[in-house]
Amino acid sequence: MTSTAPAQLDTGWPPPPFRAPSPSVKGADGVRRFHGLTYAISPGYRPRLLDVHVPPAAAPVPAVVWIHGGGWLEGDRRYPPPTVPVELLHGAVLGAGLALVAVDYRHSLEAPFPAQLHDVKAAIRYVRQHAAALGIDPERIGAWGESAGGHLAALAGLVRAETHGAGLEGMEGVREGDSGVRAVVDWYGVSDLEPLLAHRMPSLPGEPSYPNPVLTLLGGPETERRERARAASPVTYAADGGAPPFLLIHGREDQVVPYGQSEVLARVLRGAGGDVTLRPVEGADHIFLGSAEVPAIVAHSVDFLHRHLTA
Repeated sequence: MTSTAPAQLDTGWPPPPFRAPSPSVKGADGVRRFHGLTYAISPGYRPRLLDVHVPPAAAPVPAVVWIHGGGWLEGDRRYPPPTVPVELLHGAVLGAGLALVAVDYRHSLEAPFPAQLHDVKAAIRYVRQHAAALGIDPERIGAWGESAGGHLAALAGLVRAETHGAGLEGMEGVREGDSGVRAVVDWYGVSDLEPLLAHRMPSLPGEPSYPNPVLTLLGGPETERRERARAASPVTYAADGGAPPFLLIHGREDQVVPYGQSEVLARVLRGAGGDVTLRPVEGADHIFLGSAEVPAIVAHSVDFLHRHLTA
């Protein structure tokens, strides 16, 4: 295996807001892998990391930013949901000639919303700033997330500084530059948090209590909860127009995030003239449990991203 790209050291105090990419490692398959790049540093929080996997190519390639789920409370950039083998996800993206950027973000017990969106947008700006070193085309970046990550992918596609102000862009990591994406794949993400304020999460007998994901994400006093829910809901921004193409895939029998959440986002996007496809997965619970369609769902998602990022 060989390494490329010079390492750069950041020195001085206070700590820098991000660190330049460290050298990649090229595998026998020709894929260049950058592991654990620090895209955001801020006092009091763990450094936010991302991994980049770049397929062999003679020119910069489009990139897909993968955002993990976990109820905004847990999860890890390295692991898709247990129903989706990592080899399937990574292999499909790289096999289509797309780079895969897998990001971590602050969990809601570390910081409430909009910290999670700030981190995702910081990761996108980081990839754009360092696109040449990474071998990525900065003009062709898409977002793909599942569950909590689907919610964040949708927000990344909908929230724009020029329309919605700088407050949701954040000041993490690379502070200047475009955080927009050209296409969004949202697997069973929440789109309207207000109806979920009273939604009881499924629980298992004998299991320890689990924090309510929506209430923990929103934080703050109960008197501000509805206002915060609206600010954290993709449907709040979907009606403003200008959205990139969206692919929504959701299990009909989802007991964690109701299927209607994707229906309402699709309806609002269409009402604003958006290009949106909603694919129901019959008989599937959350994370597509109970479905044999997972390989086809992954292929559909990658084809959608490839089509819109290479157009």
